[in-house]
Amino acid sequence: MSTCEKWGVYEGRDIFLLTLENEKGMKVQLTNFGCAVTGILYRGVDVALGFDDPEGYINQTCYLGVTVGRCGNRIRNGRFELNGKSYEVSRNLGNHHLHGGFKGFDKVLWEVESVDQDSNAVSFSYLSKDGEEGYPGNLRVKTTYSLDGDCGLKIEFEAETDQTTLVNLANHTYFNLSGHNAGNIEDHWLKIHADAFLETDPECVPTGRVIQVSGTPFDFREFHRIGERIAADDVQLKYGQGYDHNYIISRNEADGSAAKEGGAGTTDVLVPAAEAFSEKTGIRLQVFTTAPGMQFYSGNNLKEEHPGKGGVSYGWRGGFCLETQYYPDAINHPEFPQPVLLPGQKYRHTVVYRFTDSAL
Repeated sequence: MSTCEKWGVYEGRDIFLLTLENEKGMKVQLTNFGCAVTGILYRGVDVALGFDDPEGYINQTCYLGVTVGRCGNRIRNGRFELNGKSYEVSRNLGNHHLHGGFKGFDKVLWEVESVDQDSNAVSFSYLSKDGEEGYPGNLRVKTTYSLDGDCGLKIEFEAETDQTTLVNLANHTYFNLSGHNAGNIEDHWLKIHADAFLETDPECVPTGRVIQVSGTPFDFREFHRIGERIAADDVQLKYGQGYDHNYIISRNEADGSAAKEGGAGTTDVLVPAAEAFSEKTGIRLQVFTTAPGMQFYSGNNLKEEHPGKGGVSYGWRGGFCLETQYYPDAINHPEFPQPVLLPGQKYRHTVVYRFTDSAL
């Protein structure tokens, strides 16, 4: 079942609040401003940080729930080359580019393209014009959210361009499986299906070096509490003030070849990326993706400048993100899978966030 209601107005156009609900009573709330997830209610517990009104999404600086793009994550010095031509994009993070720039996909009003009752899905679309935030090409983007009967929220990203360009879309939902208003998430258990992560410099931009997780505080191949080693004497943790790193998702040869080659899209095969668990509620989150990487962010820069839902202030480490995507600054590292889209190709990226009740 899906519903759609007017929620506000932005630059003379309607902002909508949409709700998907399955037979088990799970609800996912969405808005076309920023193509955002505003709430995820599982067993009556809202596990996604968000706002009660559109103004929260219009004014926020922490990307709660939104779709980030045209190229999510960081681009060093806001510069890259395509086909021998140099481009400069917005530098909205010091000297660097982050999540699409000053007015990325999180700060625009998307079209509600379709509401499908039969498949319990909603599709949003957006046309990013040539030159927007410095990117080349007119890019048509479509994001589809669907909720299945097994409490899986699937997010499918698609894009097409008329010029060679960059595309790296990601969902930036902050999760707190104890409840959006439960505070610090360091007591959550986390498992990440990755043997390696990317080293960063002091500004959290990848250096190009791949580090094996074995013997480091970044080893989540078995369950560990998020806060168990977050204060360890490790320079990478100090740079990010906690976890803010891209993990290289483990794949076998059969399902990993497309991700290694990069190109117009990611592999079509969904593989496990991560799992998280709250002992307080017994809620477990499983993440599956077609993308080659996942940014694990422990909410180190959450600010209390805007009250969240119910007037709750989302403070330091009040939520965590598991953002599946291409690697940060990939375009400046030819050895990484490349987020380059050519005319005639279609970018595709799928992530599934599935909720269950199970002990560790």
